[in-house]
Amino acid sequence: MTSKAAIDEWPSSPYSSSAPDAEVLRSLHRLARDLSAAEAPAPFLRPVFAAVARRARLLAAVFDDLLQFGGAGAGPLLLLPRSASLCLREVLLVLQRFKALVADCAARSRTRLLLQSDEVAARAGELQHDLATLLDLLPVADLGLADDVADLLALASRQCRRAAAAELGLRAAVLALIHEVEREIVPERERLEGILEEVGINDPASCSDEIETLEREIGDRVAERWTSSMIALVGLLRYAKCVLFSAATPRTVDSKVDLDDDGAEPPSPPLDFRCPISLELMRDPVVASSGQTYDRESITRWFGSGKSTCPKTGQVLADLELVPNKALKNLIVRWCRENGVAVEVAEAGKAEPAPVVAANKAALEAARMTASFLVKKLSASFSPEATKRVVHEIRQLAKSGSDNRAFIGEAGAAALLVPLLRSEDSALQLNAVTAMLNLSILEANKKRIMHAEGAVDALCHVMCSGASWRAKENAAATVLSLAAVHAYRRRLGRNPRVVESVVQLARTGPSSTKKDALAALLSLSGERENVGRLVEAGAAEAAASAVGEAEAAAAVLASLAKRGGAEAIVALDGAVARLVAEMRRGTEWSRECAAAALVLLCRRAGAAAAAQVMAVPGVEWAIWELLGTGTDRARRKAASLGRACRRWAAAANAAGAEQSTTECPTSDAAPALTTAS
Repeated sequence: MTSKAAIDEWPSSPYSSSAPDAEVLRSLHRLARDLSAAEAPAPFLRPVFAAVARRARLLAAVFDDLLQFGGAGAGPLLLLPRSASLCLREVLLVLQRFKALVADCAARSRTRLLLQSDEVAARAGELQHDLATLLDLLPVADLGLADDVADLLALASRQCRRAAAAELGLRAAVLALIHEVEREIVPERERLEGILEEVGINDPASCSDEIETLEREIGDRVAERWTSSMIALVGLLRYAKCVLFSAATPRTVDSKVDLDDDGAEPPSPPLDFRCPISLELMRDPVVASSGQTYDRESITRWFGSGKSTCPKTGQVLADLELVPNKALKNLIVRWCRENGVAVEVAEAGKAEPAPVVAANKAALEAARMTASFLVKKLSASFSPEATKRVVHEIRQLAKSGSDNRAFIGEAGAAALLVPLLRSEDSALQLNAVTAMLNLSILEANKKRIMHAEGAVDALCHVMCSGASWRAKENAAATVLSLAAVHAYRRRLGRNPRVVESVVQLARTGPSSTKKDALAALLSLSGERENVGRLVEAGAAEAAASAVGEAEAAAAVLASLAKRGGAEAIVALDGAVARLVAEMRRGTEWSRECAAAALVLLCRRAGAAAAAQVMAVPGVEWAIWELLGTGTDRARRKAASLGRACRRWAAAANAAGAEQSTTECPTSDAAPALTTAS
């Protein structure tokens, strides 16, 4: 770091003691002009910032006169009395603090500024008082100022001592509105519109920006005192956005956007970044004792329901300790930053601010009002563009928390979304199926969707004939989410259209779509009665062709082999060779699943499978490598595979020896048998 002494030696810095007086004056003049043009970041702060601008204009005129008096900015030729020079350098520091205050206020959300308006006004008042003190100490007589310029300086000093106070009436009105929402009183439209107009939020764009900025500030914990009110305001602004702007004033979706293009929608998170339980991007990834990674909130809820098994592998856990996966968390943060995805990643090992959120009834009631309003709008008969807008808002609301999903589901959104899945409008279809996916994450909404007339058929329609791969992918993800319930997994597996649609996506979809389809196949194959239909539909072929490309492919083959599909997999050309290759080159989980699949094939299909395994070049090395570097489960599976291969080899050798003895009963047969043994 550069030392203060080094800074003082820079002749170009106006803050150094050796900086020329002319440079200091030019900096003062520039700062004063900048402050005189500064705009208030919000209407309710106009009195405070207007007062600062007026003082700055007076000072700009004084500094301009000083520069002119010193030879029109003649640089080092201008020399001021030492006392005046030191005083002006202090004035420069105060003006810099004014500029920093303006910049800080401009970066804050308007509603946070409103809550802290008295603090901002007090800070501006302190700086004006400091400035007035310095102006009073300035030796005006030694500067040789003209009388009118000296009068301007005196006027600036007097004005600085009359700092503008903050207007607290608007803040009181907002806090009263939050209190009414807590009591489940729906805000009057005209009153809500008037308050937001005074805050400076008067269109959909400014409302969306305000929500985004406010959420970021809540995550950064920049104002602990006002956190509860800020959380309530996010809910209130979402409600206002729907009531005043978005749903009531539909806007046309940009026709230039291609929904199949990666730029049209935020990219889907990689499978490794999603929690296997919630299917959402992980905010706080943690590792269970099985070695599998989950989002802390989801796995904690899993354990809290009385389960002590690993949701992904099914194995009984030795303990329920969770270890933060910091490496994965950093990768998720980097991916979000690179892809423009907004996500609040929780700090590892730290719990969510549950008491603040749980105590904030206003935020919950605002979310309930928003959900009710949107669903009522969706049920009404109005223009296609308005429908598109409302469905988009439902999708966005359902993305942001289980409470919102519950409120939307309770309001009856699932049944209303079903016919929209068949829409020929690609944007509307995508928003509808994504909203359905977001809703399905909540357990209660799974039942609502499965009992909605035509919902499953509509999802199949999207998977088969969707307008975009993204829509097809989200339909497959919805099937995966619904299949998490045991009874629904059976019901979905009995539906030929569901099975055929998912298998077709796993076979022909692009990488991200294929991953979701394979994950759905993995869930469906968890039911033994589904396996025959899955194999008949080509699930084994689709999974085998995806080995090496999608992590879940080997897991699908292992699941099929475990429940009756082993012979079908062994009969596939190259399937065993692909699994052996995956044991060496795959991810930690896919190597484990590939070994498990091969063990199951050897056990269920017998010699035919073992012969194929032993015929793959380098299989011994693959087993040895997995024994040394795999997870505990992978090492166990590799050891089992090695034993199965040795038994097959011994049996083959014994059979070969017996055959040669039968065919050649001569005296020289004994040494050959001995050699073989």
